Amino acid sequence: MLFSILGAHPVLLIPGIGELWPILIIVLLLFGGRKLPELAGSMGKSITSFRKGLKEAQDEVDTATKLEQSNGDSKDEPKE
Repeated sequence: MLFSILGAHPVLLIPGIGELWPILIIVLLLFGGRKLPELAGSMGKSITSFRKGLKEAQDEVDTATKLEQSNGDSKDEPKE
């Protein structure tokens, strides 16, 4: 809304190459060259674990939804 009033387009706040260099240099100074591979490996494992948890949660939601739909369908049928 504010952008339409000002006549400007929204700007994405994604850092480019120019902004990433100082960040990478600071990380290198803080952790050192020997710790970076360990840090990257642990970040990769964390991301993998997070994705696995999301998939398991989605599978549980899908299973619960299917059960509710199958229970709902049997209730709608007239009993004879």
